[in-house]
Amino acid sequence: TFRMIKLNQANHQARNENILGWALALPATFLLVMLYLLPITWVILMSFTNYELGAISFDWVGLRNFSKAFEDEVFLRSFRNTLLYVALVLPSSIFLGLGIAVLIHARKRTRSIYEVIYFLPVTSTLIAMATVFQFLLHPKLGPINHILTAIGIQAISFISDPQWVIPTLSMIGLWQLVGFNMILFLAGLSSIPEKLYEAAALDGANGPIDRFIRITWPMLGPTTLFVMVTSCITAFKVFDTVATLTQGKSGSEVLLYALYLEGFQYFKMGYAAALTLVFLFFILILSIVQSRLIEKKVHYA
Repeated sequence: TFRMIKLNQANHQARNENILGWALALPATFLLVMLYLLPITWVILMSFTNYELGAISFDWVGLRNFSKAFEDEVFLRSFRNTLLYVALVLPSSIFLGLGIAVLIHARKRTRSIYEVIYFLPVTSTLIAMATVFQFLLHPKLGPINHILTAIGIQAISFISDPQWVIPTLSMIGLWQLVGFNMILFLAGLSSIPEKLYEAAALDGANGPIDRFIRITWPMLGPTTLFVMVTSCITAFKVFDTVATLTQGKSGSEVLLYALYLEGFQYFKMGYAAALTLVFLFFILILSIVQSRLIEKKVHYA
């Protein structure tokens, strides 16, 4: 009888703990469903329709929106522009962020000053900075073109020339992303034990390049993996600079701006939903491939 009473008490306590656990998890679960699962489900369903914003009815079109996307010249051009943008921004932001972090980490008194200077572009909004960049890059009034003409180089239409518009947008994106990657690399550098450098010095690794190759770079593997994945996603989400500086002119369309045009300018919400799924699928596959390939070479302390 005593064992039965103890067993019932234990079962009752377990049920109460389960109920309490579900009650504590319920608000977070509700927010997860409302903010993520329902919108994604709605986008998936809408991608199989020809729904237009404001329309009373719609038809199910199956995979027609997806097949149309790969025949749409605007979408294909925006896809190529986005790949070019990522190819220019991703490696440059990683190596520049790492190089600046290594240089700043070695400083003692002026480290905080340099951190603030390089992190300022991260805190500024590109929409607010659009006016500044328009002035700097103006073909006639901009100081950059004045410098080019002073040294004998013809003025360049950075924003309106199709050959220069994507590299110019890439430089602006790089300007804003380097400071964030620098902070991440500084955190990674601060976590490397000094004993490793002392042991490496005993083994003959006295030069800064030798220490960087043998100690710093391998120990920054987890940080580099995180920086690479986040920088890649950030680069693929480029939108602000295109919307404010070019409005998609001169062949400067990118994926997110193409989605914006289809959904909120042309009101083709079904087609825009299909493009969104293609974009999300590509980002997902790219992130998985990056993590799987690079994580094999990452050293976790």
